Amino acid sequence: MPTALIAEDEPLLAAALRADLARLWPELDVLAVVGDGHSAVAQALQRRPQVCFFDIRMPGCSGLEAAQALAEDWPDGPPFPLLVFITAYDQYALQAFEAQAVDYLVKPVNGERLQACVQRLARRLVLQQAAPEATTAGLDLALAQIRSLLGSGGPAAPAPPRLEVIQAGVGNVVHMVPIDEVLYFEAADKYLRVVTAEREHLIRLSLRELLPQLDPARYWQVHRSLVVRASAIATAQRDESGKVILSLRGRPERLTASRLYAHLFKGM
Repeated sequence: MPTALIAEDEPLLAAALRADLARLWPELDVLAVVGDGHSAVAQALQRRPQVCFFDIRMPGCSGLEAAQALAEDWPDGPPFPLLVFITAYDQYALQAFEAQAVDYLVKPVNGERLQACVQRLARRLVLQQAAPEATTAGLDLALAQIRSLLGSGGPAAPAPPRLEVIQAGVGNVVHMVPIDEVLYFEAADKYLRVVTAEREHLIRLSLRELLPQLDPARYWQVHRSLVVRASAIATAQRDESGKVILSLRGRPERLTASRLYAHLFKGM
């Protein structure tokens, strides 16, 4: 029996989608209906549905961010879920989905469009069961699609100035940390850890706010919560799960690059 999870923060829309799926795909078992991105990830990792319907705009984290977290934390073995994104009409989003051949539904969900989506999903699940060796290829495709969608983001906003110095306040003291001394940034609750060879600082800034201020050629995002200065990476070793373990110059700890960003580390 095929299984699914619905993540939609508008209860009436979630109920309507569940009812429509029951009518169009009676064999489908909807394991859970949740209303925010973090619950979507937690429930998907626990229940391991074969299909996930993710609303793009949800509290906590967006549907794309939930898909990113799911891809990074998905266990080895079970096939990665087929993803269907639900969005209000947005030309840039639709162009991105179509370019990546990702299933999507536009609110309010049209019955014929949902029926076509259901038929595609059912065919893909049959193929997946007939060729379990394609699981790895399916995950690789999903990772590439999610990477592309995360980078699409609509029309580009004016780029903010590049950060030259991090101002990290501790009590009445502000530490001026040159950006060139930062080895990595790591999201920690409502703060960012700013780690240099000698010490670390906490600043009130999200990774989403920080990234546009960094030079992407010098600072690489390697996980949804981690950005590393490329020149500070000494070695990168891929493990059996597809993740990459990084050692740094000037620090003893090891960092993990998720499968979503493992493509950054290839020999020349």
